[in-house]
Amino acid sequence: MPDSRPSRPTQADAEAAVRTLIEWAGDDPEREGLLETPSRVAKAYRELFSGYEADPRAYLEKTFEEVGGYDELVVLTDIRVVSFCEHHMLPFLGRAHVGYLPRNRVVGISKLARVVNGFSRRLQIQEKLTSQVAEAIQDILQPKGVGVVIQSEHSCMTMRGVNTPGSLLTTSTLLGEVRDDPRTRQEFLELVRSGRPG
Repeated sequence: MPDSRPSRPTQADAEAAVRTLIEWAGDDPEREGLLETPSRVAKAYRELFSGYEADPRAYLEKTFEEVGGYDELVVLTDIRVVSFCEHHMLPFLGRAHVGYLPRNRVVGISKLARVVNGFSRRLQIQEKLTSQVAEAIQDILQPKGVGVVIQSEHSCMTMRGVNTPGSLLTTSTLLGEVRDDPRTRQEFLELVRSGRPG
């Protein structure tokens, strides 16, 4: 099936768009302090939206089956989240806490952070980001269950609009035994709370 998406704009196109925004804001893109800004912004956006460059699910494909009989929760807390609200293109920053109950294989812990990073470096809403991370782990690793909790401060609320600095949005996706078994669910949530620096 052919790709129906329009061709990607060039670096020059992106820089021209930034110059337009500078003029729209009321400044002169030709003044000394702004001459290099379009190039810098385009390069920064390339990094901030690097999640479009690869499939984050691919990070989970290399697994380890020699787990010595380990069958308890694996939880990685406080993974830095840097993403952009798709409604205002303003950043939301926070932490993700990811856990899974392995069936017969585990994945390198850095790969969990890479999956979060891959999905977050896109235009997002936090609810979708949370479920994307959980579903990727469930689909690829086929564990007994998965839990993902994300807490973020959204600058679309803290810098504008209702102006509520310090407010945090918490979202969670729980799958399999992490959702259905009350003891596993409680253990996961306790590990998320206790794993965070006090």
